Amino acid sequence: MPTVDIVIAYMADGIVPTPGGIGSVEAALFLALVGAGSPASEATAAVRGSRLVTVWLPLLPGALVLAVPVRRRVL
Repeated sequence: MPTVDIVIAYMADGIVPTPGGIGSVEAALFLALVGAGSPASEATAAVRGSRLVTVWLPLLPGALVLAVPVRRRVL
């Protein structure tokens, strides 16, 4: 049943008006994972990994794609 808790945690992103859900999603995911029986250290690592994969990792291809028109002086 932890999958339902994670879905609810992501739904909290729309309730709390913060840019990108920073803070609210992490707290909800952490509480959901700990509530499902995960140790706090593993829940922290999972939440940090989730934020890394869903927010920061997609910035790399975007930066590379943006670099091409900037180098060609189109932008």
